[in-house]
Amino acid sequence: MIIILDAMGGDNAPLEVIKGAAMAAAEYDVRLRLVGPTDVIKQCAEENGILLDTSKIEIVDAPDVITMEDPPLSVRRKKNSSMTVSLNLLAGGGGDAVVSAGNTGALYAGASLIVMRIKGYRKAAIATVFPFKNPTLLLDSGANTVVTPENLCQFALMGSVYMEKVMEIDRPRVGLLNNGTEANKGTELLVETNALLSRYDRINYVGNVEAKAAPFGACDVLVTDGFTGNIFLKLTEGLGEMLLKRIKAIYKKNFLSMLSAAIIKKDFKALKKEFDASEYGGAPILGISKPVIKTHGSSDALEVKNAVRQAINYIKSGVTLELAEAVGAAIPSIEVVHEPEEIVPVIEYADDLPSEDADDSGNEQPS
Repeated sequence: MIIILDAMGGDNAPLEVIKGAAMAAAEYDVRLRLVGPTDVIKQCAEENGILLDTSKIEIVDAPDVITMEDPPLSVRRKKNSSMTVSLNLLAGGGGDAVVSAGNTGALYAGASLIVMRIKGYRKAAIATVFPFKNPTLLLDSGANTVVTPENLCQFALMGSVYMEKVMEIDRPRVGLLNNGTEANKGTELLVETNALLSRYDRINYVGNVEAKAAPFGACDVLVTDGFTGNIFLKLTEGLGEMLLKRIKAIYKKNFLSMLSAAIIKKDFKALKKEFDASEYGGAPILGISKPVIKTHGSSDALEVKNAVRQAINYIKSGVTLELAEAVGAAIPSIEVVHEPEEIVPVIEYADDLPSEDADDSGNEQPS
């Protein structure tokens, strides 16, 4: 098994990516391909005393870099960038998964254009696991600002399959993020989507879910558009960080509170780890024909290592093949790809790729 790492992706690249690669190589039975400028990677490793096990880690030269400021379709222009070379390696069979902390829009566009979507899925979606009462998968968490009810139904299907196969949750509960639980709540998009999901036998739909209920285990898969999902994601991250800092400040207030802190130090550390999203690795882009994992732009070595672990689990779980087969069980308005008599699922590539008319956000302009 070979995992491809975009060595130049993210705010802390290449150092944290290289450190994470070394940690992953030491802990997992996997080969890694570090993609980036060879001289930069070697120099960084030497200066920081990082030993790269050449029997498990190979450096693939890619002299260019896609920055966080570059537009999504820069994957077409910067053909020698670490991200583009990584995705081309994956598409060409040079590895089994890609992990990148780089530009989200470019990674999403590149995954769709180069690795390509599974035929039948009209949009891919970024799926993020939240460390709530029960692990909860949010999708879309940032890829698609413009969606249709059919898109959201496919997101529900993809999320359900992922939680079944990777998180081993039997019949995961799927909820639709809304401003109320009643069937008539929300925008026209949400009312129509709720009606479609309610008669979608392939998934275990539990109805509309309010944002305040999600942390308490209201569902296992939370479906929304990428704009709303990204706001939900960033608010949750910021709120969690703020609360932990406030609690820490309370225990530093005086001698007695500091004494109390010493007593519960172990429990507090366990709580902090439990709410650390980096423990889950990165966010898979579901609907792509091969595994592409997006890690946080500020990922450290631990998150990179955990993303490698997540990629390994993704590959072993057979999620991609399951998604290819499951699209045939979609709602009537979505084209059935596989004939009922087919036994072995075969991944086909989508023809409806992002067009040249896609805007800088990575979304195609509605016609």
